[in-house]
Amino acid sequence: MRKIIGIGVAAAASALLLAGCSGGGSAEQTADSSAELVIWTDQEREAAITTAAKAFEEETGAKVTLVQKNFEDLRNDFISQVPTGEGPDITVGSHDWLGALVAAGVVDTIDLGEKASEFEPVAIEAMTYDGQLYALPYSLETVALVQNVDLVGADAPATWDEMIQKGLAAGTERPFVINTAGETGDGYTMYGFQTSFGAPVFVQDSSGSYTNEVGMGGAAGEAFAQWLHANGSAGTGYLSTTIDYDINNELFASGKAPYTVQGPWAISSFPDVNVAVNPIPSAGGQPAAPFVGVQGFYLSSQSKNALLAQEFLVNYLGTEDAQRALYEADPRIPAWSSLAEEVASDPIIAGFLASSQNGVPMPSIPEMGSVWDFWNAAESQIISGADPSGTWNKMITDLQGTLAG
Repeated sequence: MRKIIGIGVAAAASALLLAGCSGGGSAEQTADSSAELVIWTDQEREAAITTAAKAFEEETGAKVTLVQKNFEDLRNDFISQVPTGEGPDITVGSHDWLGALVAAGVVDTIDLGEKASEFEPVAIEAMTYDGQLYALPYSLETVALVQNVDLVGADAPATWDEMIQKGLAAGTERPFVINTAGETGDGYTMYGFQTSFGAPVFVQDSSGSYTNEVGMGGAAGEAFAQWLHANGSAGTGYLSTTIDYDINNELFASGKAPYTVQGPWAISSFPDVNVAVNPIPSAGGQPAAPFVGVQGFYLSSQSKNALLAQEFLVNYLGTEDAQRALYEADPRIPAWSSLAEEVASDPIIAGFLASSQNGVPMPSIPEMGSVWDFWNAAESQIISGADPSGTWNKMITDLQGTLAG
């Protein structure tokens, strides 16, 4: 397929459509009426995509085929089937797949043009790799501070110390509880506190893309490690490796702890609690920036109808109506900013949105896969009483050695 240089995606696709129009044909006809877009989706999002697909078929004459798959299978199937020509033109997926998809050469860049400004900045940042945008975002999720209004009110504590003081004043069994996945450690949930010390897992460049430079070493990382130790079993005991996901939720739901850090997926576990959601308070003096996960739509690098696929992404899924349908089918925080503001009339959603606006995308670079075991284990050991600086610095050294190798 020829490339159309020097014009935006929407204009390029329109040029392709117009090129096929002759003898009084309309711009809604394609150059090849047999053109087909194949889109992989899961059950939750299929119905929402169907409306946009029907409009696209009516206006372009192209056929859209939706293939429903289990979400857990999408990434591996996409990586294995795109190079063979058996993959789709478009697939739904998570932003943290991006590094693996780029490394495998199975995704192409997209150009949202002016529409990029319609999306939450963190969503665009999440779908960007080496300064290039690779997917159309539609939803995001993150953790936030969840609090029992009847015990501590709805006001957001600005700092860790303020939160602990309010929690102690509530007279509950614990002032605060957080999941550490038991003795495994849970760097994901703890990350907001870590970033408040200025210790990101990887350094981001000026475009917002992650580099492979580990950012959580040095004085900032050591300060966070000291905080873990001071609040672990050798100190206050506010952090504990006896707490897994279920125990965490049980303690909060039963009123034994007035604060926790959780995601929107856990709210249904607290049916009898009058809940407020706020950004995570700072423990280290800087804003707490939790990980943000983003869902979106990727374009195959082997699509035989790449311009049509980009037209569908930008002008059919990249609209408020389509984004609303996706939200109604799978009610996560919308990546479309005006819709996010609208649904934030629900104070719980507003709290998670505010937390996400403070947050950063979870790194999608392949190196992130090497981080979790080292990182989680070090946090767990320090909370359990291990030497904070020595344990943390060994983790950094071991991680850097693995990445270098």
